[in-house]
Amino acid sequence: MKKLLRFLTAPVVAISLLLTGLSTPARAETDAQLAASWQLAWDTYRFYEILTAPLPWTGRSQVTRDISIDINAPIAHVFDAYSNVNNHIGMHSFLKRVVTHADWTENDVRYINFTAIEDIPLVAGIPISSKTHAQQRIHRNEFYYETDSWTLPNVVTHQKIIFTDLGNGTTRVTEHLTFEASILLIDFTVTNGVSSHQATQAGLKAAIENGTL
Repeated sequence: MKKLLRFLTAPVVAISLLLTGLSTPARAETDAQLAASWQLAWDTYRFYEILTAPLPWTGRSQVTRDISIDINAPIAHVFDAYSNVNNHIGMHSFLKRVVTHADWTENDVRYINFTAIEDIPLVAGIPISSKTHAQQRIHRNEFYYETDSWTLPNVVTHQKIIFTDLGNGTTRVTEHLTFEASILLIDFTVTNGVSSHQATQAGLKAAIENGTL
C-alpha cells in the first residue's frame, strides 16, 4: 500500500516540484528554498528506500551498474578527497555548486543533506538549472560511503562507494550504482549516469595524483 500511495501521489507532487525544480540561473532559488525543496522530495519520494523489484504496473524500472578506478595514493587520502562532494565540482562540466542543508555525525557515521546544482545547456545553449537532492552517509572507519539522490522527473540514484587498499600506495574505488526511473527513461538515465560518474572518477583520479586534491 505504501508503494501504491507513493506511485499515485508522485505525479501531483512532481508538478509542484517542477515549478521549483528547474529554473534559469537568473531566478535561482535561495538556500532556504532549496532546503525546503529537499525536505519535500525526501518526505514524498522517500528516495532513500531502494525498491527491491519494481513491478511493471508502477511504470518504473531499476538497473545496477558497477564502475571502478585505481588511484595512485594512500587510501585515507583518497577517501577524504573523494568523499568530499565539493571536490566533485568541475570534474563534470554541468555541476556548478553544492548547497549543504545539514551536516551531523551519529554513531560514527557522518550524514550530509545537500542539493547539487547543475547548469544544463538545452535550447540554443541557454542553461537550465537542475537540482539533485541527496543524502550522503560517510563511514570513514570502514572506508565507504553511500549516497541516495532524487531529481526530476522522479529519477532516483542509490550509490555505495567502496575504497580498497591495494598496497604500494594504491587505492581502488568501486562505485555500485543503482538507478530507478520510468521505464521510458531508464536507458537514458543509466547511460548518462554511468558516463557522468566515469568522468568524475577520471577527474578525481587526476586531481588526487597530481596533488591538486
